[in-house]
Amino acid sequence: MLKFYEKHRVLFAVILIVVYCVTNAPIKEKYGYGSIQMLLLLAAFTVAIAIFVKAGHLEEDLGLKGWPKNMKKLLYLIPMFVVATGNVWDGFAPSFTGTALLYAILSMALVGFVEEAIFRGFLFKGMLAEGSAAAAIVVSSLTFGIGHIVNIFAGQANFETFIQMIFAITWGFIFTMVYYKGGKLWPCIIAHSMIDVLAELGADNGTANWVSIIATIIVGIVYCIYLSRLETPVSMRAENKKEICGGK
Repeated sequence: MLKFYEKHRVLFAVILIVVYCVTNAPIKEKYGYGSIQMLLLLAAFTVAIAIFVKAGHLEEDLGLKGWPKNMKKLLYLIPMFVVATGNVWDGFAPSFTGTALLYAILSMALVGFVEEAIFRGFLFKGMLAEGSAAAAIVVSSLTFGIGHIVNIFAGQANFETFIQMIFAITWGFIFTMVYYKGGKLWPCIIAHSMIDVLAELGADNGTANWVSIIATIIVGIVYCIYLSRLETPVSMRAENKKEICGGK
């Protein structure tokens, strides 16, 4: 498996995305996020990814070791964590109660790790090693957002899924740019888990939801433009010969 990954990093990521989507959708449709079945599935993905990363000594390469070193640059994380709270801007009204709520919170926390490892760690980093940074950023971000189309097969309404995809694409660009400019994946994992956990705890107010979505898109555009102007860390530039030869 490690040899296949080393030779075909992008294909490995694509296969992982397909397996994740194909196994996730039917479990969500049948049991929902507040189920032990969903928690076990996500726990299995988490453990499998952790074992694979450990066996291949990929912690440093995927940015799973440590935090961004330049503490002054941590200021650029503030907008991400502010808009990550959007799901509770209209107050708290948990989607589940009792044990189901615990399952949902734990499941959503694991989603942050699994999806960031797959879409940023494996897909983005794999594409960065083989092509241009711009292509890697766009494809990783769009794939992450479009991947939410599987919710249609889980019984979710078409319009709701479309809005969720736009919202997810925006977050895809934010996460990818933060990872690209910071060199570490943990800030993205934490913010991603926050969004998903708070989605299960927040009230479902239509007006507030739209405010959150619009605010995220506007902040996301400005934020990504700002991030694009920051210096790219050596750990990311080293993956891409075009960037080493040309500027930041």
